[in-house]
Amino acid sequence: MLSRSIPLLLALAGAVAAQTPRILTNRAAGQELLKLPKEEDTFGFVVFGDRTGGPVEGIKVLDQAVRDTNLLDPDLVLTVGDLINGYNTTAPWMAQAEEYRASMSKLRMPWYPVAGNHDVYWRGPNKPRGEHEGHYEEVFGPLWYAVRHKDCWFVVLYSDEGDPKTGEKNFSKPNCQRMSDEQFDWLKETLKAAKRDKHVFVFLHHPRWLSQYGDDWQKVHKALAANGNVRAVFAGHIHYMGFSGVRDGIEYYTVASVGAHLGMEAPDAGFLHQYHVVTVRPEGIKVAAIPVGGVMDPQDITDEMAREALSVHRSLKPRVRSLDPAGRGPAISVDGAVDAVATIEFENVGSRAIDLEVIPQDGMPWRFGPDHQHLVVPPKSKGQTTFAVQRAASELPFSLPELEVRCDYLAKQRRVALPVRSMKLQLPAPAGLEKVASKHPGVLVLDGRSCLRLDSGDVALPNGPITLECWCNGDDFSGRRGMVTKTESSEFGIFCSDGVLDFSVYLGKGYVTARSDGAVLKPGKWHHVAGVFDGKEVRLYLDGDVIARTPGSGRRRSNRLPLLIGADVDRSGNATSYFTGKLDEVRLSKSVRYTKDSFKPAAKHKADKNTVLLLDCDRMVGPWAIDRSPTKSHPTRVGQAYCTIAKRR
Repeated sequence: MLSRSIPLLLALAGAVAAQTPRILTNRAAGQELLKLPKEEDTFGFVVFGDRTGGPVEGIKVLDQAVRDTNLLDPDLVLTVGDLINGYNTTAPWMAQAEEYRASMSKLRMPWYPVAGNHDVYWRGPNKPRGEHEGHYEEVFGPLWYAVRHKDCWFVVLYSDEGDPKTGEKNFSKPNCQRMSDEQFDWLKETLKAAKRDKHVFVFLHHPRWLSQYGDDWQKVHKALAANGNVRAVFAGHIHYMGFSGVRDGIEYYTVASVGAHLGMEAPDAGFLHQYHVVTVRPEGIKVAAIPVGGVMDPQDITDEMAREALSVHRSLKPRVRSLDPAGRGPAISVDGAVDAVATIEFENVGSRAIDLEVIPQDGMPWRFGPDHQHLVVPPKSKGQTTFAVQRAASELPFSLPELEVRCDYLAKQRRVALPVRSMKLQLPAPAGLEKVASKHPGVLVLDGRSCLRLDSGDVALPNGPITLECWCNGDDFSGRRGMVTKTESSEFGIFCSDGVLDFSVYLGKGYVTARSDGAVLKPGKWHHVAGVFDGKEVRLYLDGDVIARTPGSGRRRSNRLPLLIGADVDRSGNATSYFTGKLDEVRLSKSVRYTKDSFKPAAKHKADKNTVLLLDCDRMVGPWAIDRSPTKSHPTRVGQAYCTIAKRR
């Protein structure tokens, strides 16, 4: 009884499966927007191009193609010939064949070879009849054959039988590029056997349909077209990718290379290492070309690696460790002349090594030598390289030179190219810049996209009391605006967002802020602004009067971000929330300048032993604003910030 019940149970199970909807949801609306994919039998296969004729490292290209293909997981792989360099005798031929088979053995699916001229041509004494044909069939398989898979046929042809009269093998002679009666009769019988199947695909080495191979292919094409189900023909040999169009419903493709020599490196013109990926459906095929190495294993890209690569990219900045004069004079003169050897340092914050190519943007008035340097920086380390740097004294505006930095992150499984960065080389300011006199009073002009920058290491500010002050005249206070800041969950800064003035200092576990009650800054008017932290409270002054105070004590939390004059700083050290207008007499002090609730602001600030930064904004020399304080820090221009002759009114 049980045995009789089995067919019935299977039938019921099939009926239930057939009645089960293909879209399941408990939502009343919207499911009609979900289109169902096709359920017909679909599969894919991959076609490799030539391996031979390329450099020794071409076998590494083949290895990468194998890794790519294993990720794509097609049903099968076919080649189009020239598996080995060949053109030799038995011993080297066998060694090369084993090398190729070793690479292909790593495929997780079956692969089927095609014989090319490099695989069968003999060079040397004692040439046997058929040259290396016997070796090929011994190691790789039949010279022509067909394989059936999922109602499709894969037909492999041999395009190097040679001259039928002399036996000569020479792909440059049409007489040597003819199909024998034996192979042609076999092809006709094979096509007859495959006539009722869905699709037929044909593979050979030489693209015999091209004119340089004579006219023998015409009879072959006629037989293929008559069968009615031949979809595509694939060949190799010419080492570039080409599509010869559709003839009688048959698509003709030439595959480029998986390690072979390329006539030029021009991927968009078909000269590249690549393979074809073919998707087969009952109604037809789709063919795509993928560059070797273009397939990524998502399991190689761990969360940690992606985050670290981003961190390495963001932190990668050149730092001039030293600038040694090449002659008797200073490394950089006030007149713009430069003659020095720059030692440039890069820091790798990641846990993997990075490979850098540093390329100075050479051109008038700058000259560098050499034109580039390579540098590998180990994990969690710093690396240095050097360049000779020259610039003649000139009236041209002194702008800092630029470096192009190309960085490869050496991940465990692959070399990851990070975005190319162009960065200013922050050269130190000329010696004695603070002594350069200003003939006329001036102000710093900021356009809402510019500021001055002072690296954190140049801000000689110990923990303790501070005073930050300046004169300001804003053109537009709308939105978020930084005036003089070093804030990013740490440090201090003055803001004037929407005309509301505030001074913040990070003490202990958070900011202590003194903020005005509403908008107090008006566009087009000069104001003196000062923020003071005396160890007990944070005070904010406007035009000499206290307008806000907040109790606060503790140590300031420091950071390694730059001090920006005319903007706020983000966590990567970049400028944001720019000030628009004019600034003057910017002074930072490691002391309390103002203790009373009211004082008369000085028109010009003076420097003393407690002055950490003093910018009178009367003039700039090249990209540097002159710091009159004892620290001689001299901030650099970001964007179009400049000083112009003007008086505050």
